[in-house]
Amino acid sequence: MLAWLIFGRSTAFDGKLKHLYIQPGTANYEAQIIHQLDSRHIIHNVAFFRLLAASSGAFSNLTPGRFTIKKGENMFNIIKMLKNNKQDTVHFAIKRVRTIEGFAGMLGKNFITDSTESLAFLKNNDSLKPFGVDTFTLMTLLIPGTYDMKWEYSLPQILNIFEKTKEKFWATNQRTERAAALGFTPEQAVTLASIVEDETLKNSEKSTIAGVYINRLKANMPLAADPTIKFALKNFDLKRVLLNDLKVQSPYNTYINKGLPPGPICTPDTATIDSVLNAPATHYLYFVAKPDFSGYHTFSADYQTHLANAKEYQNALDKNNIK
Repeated sequence: MLAWLIFGRSTAFDGKLKHLYIQPGTANYEAQIIHQLDSRHIIHNVAFFRLLAASSGAFSNLTPGRFTIKKGENMFNIIKMLKNNKQDTVHFAIKRVRTIEGFAGMLGKNFITDSTESLAFLKNNDSLKPFGVDTFTLMTLLIPGTYDMKWEYSLPQILNIFEKTKEKFWATNQRTERAAALGFTPEQAVTLASIVEDETLKNSEKSTIAGVYINRLKANMPLAADPTIKFALKNFDLKRVLLNDLKVQSPYNTYINKGLPPGPICTPDTATIDSVLNAPATHYLYFVAKPDFSGYHTFSADYQTHLANAKEYQNALDKNNIK
């Protein structure tokens, strides 16, 4: 009977797993653990668990953090996990982040700081200054990938990890120097890459599209990038940008404001950043989606040709009732 209590199935919950949390700033970690096990009905026979865990020294090495108990786990393994202070690793994935609000929500779901506190920190330029960014350029810290962190990490600790990853990324393959050769800082290169990222899913076209925008910048033309209008409107599902949309008053409206917007409109993939740095020299100043909806684009160097190509695409939109 005793062996069954220790090595048999001890969990009492439905679902795949439960988390145990040890909050910082409190002294009695044992009480926190026992309260959660009991109040959240995580295991059977909490009293016996407490006796066995205490006699095993399971509460002596604990630090603030998060632990995972899987369905069907036994007392022996739970006690061993606590005794070794084997806390969770948060595999925090950065892929496509568009807004500070979205980023704060991601942080709140994965770390000790809730989304409201995170948002207040991320919207404060004084808070962001130590990391070399502001509220416009914050997203340049986020190099896509998966970061292994701890649940109890503070927001400054998390941003420090992102900052070091960003520094390493730009020091690799002479990226900083290549950006400078184009007249960009790393932050400006990421901003342009974020627009390219939203323009096409076709990797084979990204460098050419980046080249078009670089040519427009050199010619002192507005970028006139539709993805920046969607960002300004905060309507990322917009399928068709209309003339009235182009009137939105925003620093991200690249039809009204010349030059790059003040920061990225999303976190571009590293391959997209490299496509900007590898942009070929062309005479193209215009491009428009092909009317077959293949996702590819037609490029042109003169406005009249572009107007004809654009008319074909607009007709295709009308024919398919895309508004």
